[in-house]
Amino acid sequence: MASSHGYPFEKRHCLSIADFHRPDIESLLSLGEHYLDLSVQKSSERSVLAGKTLVNLFFENSTRTQKSFELAGRRLGADVINMNVANSSVKKGETLLDTAATLNAMNPDILVVRHGASGAPALLSQKVECSVINAGDGMHEHPTQALLDALTLRQAFNGDFGGIRIAICGDIAHSRVARSNVQLLNMLGCDVRLVGPPTLIPSNADRWGADVFHDMETGLAGCDVVMMLRLQLERMNGAFVPSKREYFHFYGLDRTKLGFAKPGALVMHPGPMNRGVEISSDIADDPDISLITQQVETGVAMRMGILHALSDAQDGIA
Repeated sequence: MASSHGYPFEKRHCLSIADFHRPDIESLLSLGEHYLDLSVQKSSERSVLAGKTLVNLFFENSTRTQKSFELAGRRLGADVINMNVANSSVKKGETLLDTAATLNAMNPDILVVRHGASGAPALLSQKVECSVINAGDGMHEHPTQALLDALTLRQAFNGDFGGIRIAICGDIAHSRVARSNVQLLNMLGCDVRLVGPPTLIPSNADRWGADVFHDMETGLAGCDVVMMLRLQLERMNGAFVPSKREYFHFYGLDRTKLGFAKPGALVMHPGPMNRGVEISSDIADDPDISLITQQVETGVAMRMGILHALSDAQDGIA
């Protein structure tokens, strides 16, 4: 299965979208699609990761992502260990390298890491002997979220990404999801836009390979998909936005602003949502236009696909 499209998946880690080529991405998406079938996902065979150990090492809280990886690992037959870092020796002064030494002694096969510092998963990958998956590092990247978003779009557009115009809107500056998505969607041939207030758009965003807009009307014009981002107040030091109410007035997605996009435009949000801040509930909960529930459902399948591919690469299965 890991050699979909006749292209062997040989990557050891999943740290950054930039580490992959288009055929790698196609192989991962095909595997994710394979596991979208719940009868396959819940099969009693569960042999792909049988005898292997998956460790979830989350330095930042993320119930959604951690549980998604835990479920994905268990459905593939892995032994899953969740390390509660908040109560561990890491909080008592243990360094990341000490943690790597401890992990090596446990002999895991796959390590899933979320960390507040950009580059922490990449550093760990150099110090441990297992495969490492970046489940979000600082404001850097979140590659598995980008992959599940791409799989959600692949389903919605029947596999044809070419020419899809996507607006990623809101708090771009603090979003690792935006960075990974821009890279991946560009690779798949989409037309990507970034929309948000100047205070929430990085100064180098025009070099990301996306057009930058500061108002929703021009930014959403002709877009097939509108992806809203969470306003990450916990990462903001200073007044990036005047108030939540004013932010919603100018940049929150409501029916009026969605009307600027192409008729029938679809809506996404990586979650968790701040309703009434980035997006109105009537749009988020509208099954005719919202892909948000599908994104959550796709998460487990896509992560099963990633775990499957990395395991096969470890075993030399091409």
